[in-house]
Amino acid sequence: MTMDDATLAQNRAADPGTSTWLGANAGSGKTRVLTDRVARLLLDGVPPERILCLTYTKAAAMEMQNRLFSRLGEWAMKDDGDLRGALGQIGVPAERLNPDLLNNARTLFARSIEAPGGLKIQTIHSFCASVLRRFPLEARVSPAFTEIDERVQARLLTDLLDEMAETEDGRTALDFIASHLSGDDDAVTLARAVAGRAEALTPPWGWDAICDFTGIDPGLSEAQICAQVIVGGEADLATTIMAKLDTSKSTQASFHANLSAVNWALPTLADLFALEKMFLFQSGERQFQPKIDGIANKAVRDGIGEAMDDANALMERIADARPLRTGLLTARRTHALHQFAATFLPAYAHAKEARGWLDFDDLIDKTRALLSDSKVAQWVLFRLDGGIDHILVDEAQDTAPRQWDIVQRLAEDFAAGDGARMDVARTIFVVGDKKQSIYSFQGADPREFDHMRSHFEARLAEIKAPFQDAALIHSFRSAAPILALVDRVAAGLGAPGLGDAIEHKAFFGAKPGRVDLWPAIPKTEGSDRPAWDDPQDLVSEDHHSSILARTLSAQIGDMLDKPPMIDVGGEMRALTAGDILILVRSRSPLFHKIIAELKNADLPVAGVDRSQLTSPLAVKDLMALCRFLATPEDDLSLACVLRSPLCGLSEAQLYDLAHGRPGFLWSAMRARSDEFADAFTILTDLRDQAEFLRPYDLLERALIRHDGRRRLIARLGPEAEDAVDAMLAQALAYEGADVPSLTGFVGWLDSGDVQVKRDLSQATGQIRVMTVHGAKGLESPVVILPDCAQRQGGGFGTKLLHLEPGPLAWPPAAGDETDVIRDALEARKMHEAEETNRLLYVALTRAETWLIVAASGGLGKSDDGSWYKIVADAMEGMGAAPLTVPGLEETGLRLQTGDWPEGAKPDGKVSARTALPAWATTQPATPAKDKPARAPSDLGGAKALPGVGDDTATALQRGRITHLLLEHLPRLPEPAWPAAAPGIAALEATDITEDNLAPMLAEATTVLTTPALRPLFTDTSLAEVEVTGHSPTLQADLFGKIDRLIITDTHVTAIDFKTNASVPAKPEDTPEGLLRQMGAYAEMLQPIYPDHEISTAILWSRTACTSATSWRSDFISRVTPLPWLAAPRKVGTI
Repeated sequence: MTMDDATLAQNRAADPGTSTWLGANAGSGKTRVLTDRVARLLLDGVPPERILCLTYTKAAAMEMQNRLFSRLGEWAMKDDGDLRGALGQIGVPAERLNPDLLNNARTLFARSIEAPGGLKIQTIHSFCASVLRRFPLEARVSPAFTEIDERVQARLLTDLLDEMAETEDGRTALDFIASHLSGDDDAVTLARAVAGRAEALTPPWGWDAICDFTGIDPGLSEAQICAQVIVGGEADLATTIMAKLDTSKSTQASFHANLSAVNWALPTLADLFALEKMFLFQSGERQFQPKIDGIANKAVRDGIGEAMDDANALMERIADARPLRTGLLTARRTHALHQFAATFLPAYAHAKEARGWLDFDDLIDKTRALLSDSKVAQWVLFRLDGGIDHILVDEAQDTAPRQWDIVQRLAEDFAAGDGARMDVARTIFVVGDKKQSIYSFQGADPREFDHMRSHFEARLAEIKAPFQDAALIHSFRSAAPILALVDRVAAGLGAPGLGDAIEHKAFFGAKPGRVDLWPAIPKTEGSDRPAWDDPQDLVSEDHHSSILARTLSAQIGDMLDKPPMIDVGGEMRALTAGDILILVRSRSPLFHKIIAELKNADLPVAGVDRSQLTSPLAVKDLMALCRFLATPEDDLSLACVLRSPLCGLSEAQLYDLAHGRPGFLWSAMRARSDEFADAFTILTDLRDQAEFLRPYDLLERALIRHDGRRRLIARLGPEAEDAVDAMLAQALAYEGADVPSLTGFVGWLDSGDVQVKRDLSQATGQIRVMTVHGAKGLESPVVILPDCAQRQGGGFGTKLLHLEPGPLAWPPAAGDETDVIRDALEARKMHEAEETNRLLYVALTRAETWLIVAASGGLGKSDDGSWYKIVADAMEGMGAAPLTVPGLEETGLRLQTGDWPEGAKPDGKVSARTALPAWATTQPATPAKDKPARAPSDLGGAKALPGVGDDTATALQRGRITHLLLEHLPRLPEPAWPAAAPGIAALEATDITEDNLAPMLAEATTVLTTPALRPLFTDTSLAEVEVTGHSPTLQADLFGKIDRLIITDTHVTAIDFKTNASVPAKPEDTPEGLLRQMGAYAEMLQPIYPDHEISTAILWSRTACTSATSWRSDFISRVTPLPWLAAPRKVGTI
């Protein structure tokens, strides 16, 4: 079998017998090498549980595991010939391909599945968590610890700062930092930064040590520094200078205003800073040196005359005092940081320990401490060594130094040859690409990649273990023009941050490729960001970002209407929407504008890849629902719910309901419930359940039972589903951390920044728009980079500097830094610029076939390094052809190889799913009923014996109150009946008098105390039982309520209370209407209890006696022949 150079390089790197340090270009197949190496280790007989593979993300771990099991599963099903070919393709020598090895290969899938603990393919944090759970006592953590995310951590930090403010020590610590907090440095942000740098702040530095580092005397005061500058006569000198300034000129007017603002009598450090800006150079080689004889222009200086010498002397004193001023400010700020940390860090550690919580930093730090503790480290390593023979590290360029410490400790013993098992060959495999190290904000340092390579190479050389430093330079992803541009860009940059000798080779050299540079859209006038108090924060339609977004949308529309043929996986086909990936540097207004324009053009777009939980409309609607259910008087929240897909009211309906209402919106809704039946039913049910269900259960009820999930997704698109799921996950997290309540849950969501992440790699047939960081590891046939103009602003948040060998410093404001701080900030700025170059490399190498680069706004100067200018310079040097882009005036550039014929436009289907038949989406018609539902008490016939009684209204009220007393009094002890009776009667008539109630209470008391009737009112009988059913006799549905129902193993007895004034002397004299009612009850009960004997009876409350009725003989014989049953009538119309 002959192999190409790229495959041979992959197979050499996958050799399981050699420790390997592999540098892999983007698209060079490193995941395949990892998978091949693990497969070959298994093939060599290494137990699955003795392999540890550390990946950077959970998604990467899942991807690798899926690939590995897919390969092993294929091996299990191949015949001998195909299996030999597959094993030979990954580098297994031909002489080893015997029947035993083939049979062994077929068993690997089952062995890996059944391995104790499974294959260890996990992130470094997951591995650390498993180690800590295995050795909790040695690591001094709770065996049942919980890993908390950034959301829970932020809430804990906020609560902890509030608690600190209530104690004397805590207030003192907060007072230290209070005067230094401003802008991006708020208390919670600083607390998070301190928590992340706990090791550098433990123990905290004292004032004297900090002053010694900054080069000032610990006793130096602000007054002493000012006295060194202001020695007397400066006020007069300032007056002389100001008198000679020409305030009609802007520069001299500004100088005059600043000089006049100095408080010469009681100067402060702020006054000295103002003097520095006026009398010292602020940039260049002479930065912070005095402007000797450099005030204003020659005319001013000549006018000052001899006083110029005094001015020069003042400048010298200002320059000499500057190191003292900046040193004091830096010392004060850094000391405040350390004093705050001295109180905050122990409190934070105690709060987490009390809750059994560990954050992500704790997982790393406590594992490091465990593996470094001289008392237990050797024993822990022995136990771990007994389970790990081979370590593989993926995305090593993004591994932070603290994480490298763990890898180093794990591999130290077997790299030195003295691990738990001396007879086993043990290896380490590390793969990464320094050019793709873009996560410095998470602690990654690409320099560690080379440092650790040298370390392990030396250690393995000591025991003469094989080690190879290899590289993969062939790209299986990108076409030749794209790779040529990448190499040219790296060369033009001088490769800062990318490394040396950058080289890429296209594996598919003949693959058609294209690189387009669109003409840059110039910055529009007045396009700066609006002021913070400007109520309009939207990007205007004539803003350069809007113009670019519209142009981009139009061009994509044309590309999809007349799609070119592109090479995807070795096959030529027409371009589709799912082939397009748009990458931006941040989720800026341009990001959202692009998505909006794509949606306006009715192009399939997958939406945002990440957003705040409370930002999506679906979550806003659900939060409004929670607020309303917690506080029904919240009219705004109710209006949001009504207008949302959950209830579906139109704008006109909401206006009609809300406008001119006399009270709360919910009261108006109840008054007009018939007009909004569906919405009212939903909200009423949820309100009834709000006091009894947890937030999660209540949301699930709204989403499932009331169809909220389907409605939200139908209106807002598939991205709403991720937001809804994230909100449900937060509801569960909240319930696990606090006593659940609706108001508490809403406050929980409002108080933290929860991110909703969507996996756009699974988006099918849709245009994806995401950040370059989010696209790491992805690829696409067409990649568009519209965000390549000059970057505005910098990062946000507190920036702490570790000044080796000094303390962790909190840099002061610009202009107040010491030379050491300024040099450290410049070094950090250089590292950030290098990472920006690496981010550009990642962006360029996501493209397979077609790369488009665009920009809008300012491009900066030549040395600012905007991505657009970098790419433009490279393409101009490559002989790119001119390119005209419709809608843009200027001319762009194009690099192209191969043929790009136009293909047929796809049929527009987003996916190949089979369309549902019409009947599956058609709402079935409600079956027509021949007759309306009937009530057993409404079947006609007389209800009372002939005679004189109460008038109808009085009789009905008396009957209902007596029924209520007979329903509720049996639950109470007899002595409490007189006191409870008025409250029970008030359920029917609030104005009934004691005299009117007395006969009813006496009647009920007689019934309840009659010995023969007591069995009717025990706990075994059921009160007020609603029954529904179909009456074959009447050919109609019936619905009624039985006053008392007694059920035994063989009998069912239904009793109805009657308060008639005239009681029949014998059952046969029972009025016709009552017999029909009891017969109806019996007929409804018979199908429910087919094996029971059904009996019915009437309890006459006036005489406290019962009369049995025979529904078979009376109801059937009396009711069936009557002709009026065919046409139901109301009572009294017979």
